[in-house]
Amino acid sequence: MSQQALAKDKGAEESAKNGGTSRRFSDFMVSYGIIIAFLFICAVLSVVSPYFLSTNNLLNVLRQVSINGVLAIGMTFVILTRGIDLSVGSLMACSSIVAASFAAGSEASFILVPIMMGLMTGLTLGAVNGLLIARFAIPPFVMTLGMLSMARGLTYIYNDGMPISNLDATFRFIGQGVVLGMPVPVLLFLGVFLISWFTLRYTTFGRYVYAVGGNPQAAMVSGINVRRVTFTVYAISGVLCGLAGLMIAARTGAALPQAGVAYELDAIAAVVIGGTSLAGGRGRIVGTLFGVLIIGVLNNGLDLLGVSSFYQQVVKGGIIVLAVMLDRSRLSSN
Repeated sequence: MSQQALAKDKGAEESAKNGGTSRRFSDFMVSYGIIIAFLFICAVLSVVSPYFLSTNNLLNVLRQVSINGVLAIGMTFVILTRGIDLSVGSLMACSSIVAASFAAGSEASFILVPIMMGLMTGLTLGAVNGLLIARFAIPPFVMTLGMLSMARGLTYIYNDGMPISNLDATFRFIGQGVVLGMPVPVLLFLGVFLISWFTLRYTTFGRYVYAVGGNPQAAMVSGINVRRVTFTVYAISGVLCGLAGLMIAARTGAALPQAGVAYELDAIAAVVIGGTSLAGGRGRIVGTLFGVLIIGVLNNGLDLLGVSSFYQQVVKGGIIVLAVMLDRSRLSSN
């Protein structure tokens, strides 16, 4: 074999080796980049603010992110199927005020009644989203945008636009209680995360969610009931909105009709930052967890540094745009 041929083969071998290394690095960053980013942000904030790593502050961060975390997990199911849910903030507020009406003052019901009413309110409204999107092919953006307005209107109608306060102490334990040193909202968020992680990773339904998001036509040909899966993910998002509504009412001790405004943006941001593709079919619930934590520690760190909330919105928006750009670059490279 000539030296020219040997050099050509050697060059091809080195190119393939370099390509394999680049591919492995890319896969590593897709799998663990969000965790590395979270640890880096924590390291920087721990240096610039001596209070960041204090136990009280870290527990406060976890308590603050728990509500957005529950909403973001429901949003993950929806986005994995190529959908979007812009109504989660309004669904949360509606569920909150319905539950609070059964947990207020001397007329407070048995604790399970307000809990069930709040969850059922979220489930019902989420199911309406899912039914109309799945059965009548209404674009998710349009349907949930309409539900955002309708649910908010129902929230104001329910109690004539007035807040509901003086909630029962047992009900308030959901948002203010502590078990073994850990705030109850954090435990609820952790429970929702573990159930959702197991569902998406190890159940048939979880595989169906990814299949529908990856290619709805292929999923249908494979015998998957695409409409049923679509309906179910919006119902899941709805019931988690109900849970978030219980948590926020119990934490503040009152249900406010204006609660949850723009919460859908934080939920979507956490999912996108966590690596779930807006094109559907790609993403992990673990990524959403770290997306929620990144938003939480950034907000907390900027607060500790005295940065205006106006600038915080700019930073958050920039991170969302960057995350979408990275997602698009991954899709184009594949």
